[in-house]
Amino acid sequence: MQAPAAMEAADEVLQVLDVCEAIEETREVIVTTIEEDPIRNSPPVASCGAGTKPSQDDNWGETTTAVTGTSEHSLSQEDVVRITKDLEESVGLDCRRYLGLALAVVLGLLVFLTPLAFLALPHLLWPEKLQSCGTACEGLFISVAFKLLILLLAVWALFFRPPRAGLPRVFVFRALLAVLVLLFVASYWLFYGVRILDSQDENYQGIVQYAVSLVDALLFIHYLAIVLLELRQLQPCFSVCVARSTDGEARHYNLGQLSIQRAALAILERYYCDFPVHNPALLSASKSRAAKHLAGLKVYNVDGEFPEAPAEGPGNNAAAAGMVQSQSRAMIAAAARRRDTSHNELYYEEAEHERRVRKRKSRLVVAVEEAFTHIKRMQEEEQKKAPGDVMDPREAAQAIFPSMARALQKYLRTTKQQHCHSMESIQQHLAFCITNNMTPKAFLECYLTPGPTLQYGRDHWLARKWTLISEASVTSGLKDGSTFVLRCLDFGLVVTTKRIPYIQMSEEYIDPKSHKFVLRLQSETSV
Repeated sequence: MQAPAAMEAADEVLQVLDVCEAIEETREVIVTTIEEDPIRNSPPVASCGAGTKPSQDDNWGETTTAVTGTSEHSLSQEDVVRITKDLEESVGLDCRRYLGLALAVVLGLLVFLTPLAFLALPHLLWPEKLQSCGTACEGLFISVAFKLLILLLAVWALFFRPPRAGLPRVFVFRALLAVLVLLFVASYWLFYGVRILDSQDENYQGIVQYAVSLVDALLFIHYLAIVLLELRQLQPCFSVCVARSTDGEARHYNLGQLSIQRAALAILERYYCDFPVHNPALLSASKSRAAKHLAGLKVYNVDGEFPEAPAEGPGNNAAAAGMVQSQSRAMIAAAARRRDTSHNELYYEEAEHERRVRKRKSRLVVAVEEAFTHIKRMQEEEQKKAPGDVMDPREAAQAIFPSMARALQKYLRTTKQQHCHSMESIQQHLAFCITNNMTPKAFLECYLTPGPTLQYGRDHWLARKWTLISEASVTSGLKDGSTFVLRCLDFGLVVTTKRIPYIQMSEEYIDPKSHKFVLRLQSETSV
């Protein structure tokens, strides 16, 4: 009997050694346990490895506790596979991004060096046969130089901008423009090689005019690129409804002629600025309420005890299935009868929650106003001190933060926002408000009213990966009734498209004389 126990102990020792090696190799997040009051169960503090500052836990408003040296770490095979897959996808995206940039640079160099090559090759290959370049020809040199400079600035402003996102497919219009430019330059080189290089044309002014015509055509292609890439999408053609799948938060936007993937990009850019931050803690109340109602239901057999498990066989299996179905029907009927009284429980729960929120909010407002009053008193006292003894805003924020920390933490816990605000971010915001002489109401606004996602920490939006799910091709344009989904790890955005209707307006003329009237007074009136 001792051999299995010894083997289990050896397995546990090997698992601990493997975990220690994984910690040293990967330097993942280490979770440290906290010794605290046994009545309160606080979550662990997350540490970011060696050389980094440990982040605060959710109980930063409570009494400071001691941190032990015990650590836990787990790394499963699924985590290793997921990390490897993420690395492969990131490497693929980086390669595709740099490949597109390299092709754009090569094409740009080909475009800008071609007119210069047209002008330089005759001087290098047959300089003794060329005719002298007159005043008109020399003026064309200035024209080519300034047109190339304008084209360089225009291409830099339109194409060489930092990428906003990585799209799943290529941009069709940009690819078509690149192919058009490549074919255009190749055709010019073909004509130049056949009619000028082979015959060694002596009319250098004609060669210069040929190069000028190439630069003019490139400018017109750039104008076409502006129309297709920028101006075409400005006129609103579709109204899209964006709804979040978890809480039903919805917004409506007007979009122009865009492909599905570029419409998804425009929607995500507006999502981070318009939608309130996603808070999954607010969705757990309804789930727990439904689970509590179902957990309170039991099924009894009033006719007698349940029979023992029958032997396997077709008839016995049918009897067991019928028993399970009868129990399910009984559960459904009981849940339907209890549904008539569940709205009362929901009403009183919401009323109690609102009362607690108002109570916590009142305490928080009073605590913050007292803290800011203390700041003003400190500022008046510091004006009398020497310049070296003046406290900076960071030190002032750390000095007054404990007076409001407990009230703020209780309010954030009541409103399920404790995971959105850390102690460090609150102190930074408090120092910012002190520096800019802001009021207590301005300080509390970001905690009393949930803001958009970009107002919170970078961990809420920086590393979020979105997946575009669409039945139609993502390079096809938007149509009336198109539907696609933008999905991330926690939720999804369901997008439905409606075309803006054609508006018919008519004019109705109103005669100005129709508004005039005459007031007739009788002689016997008192007016």
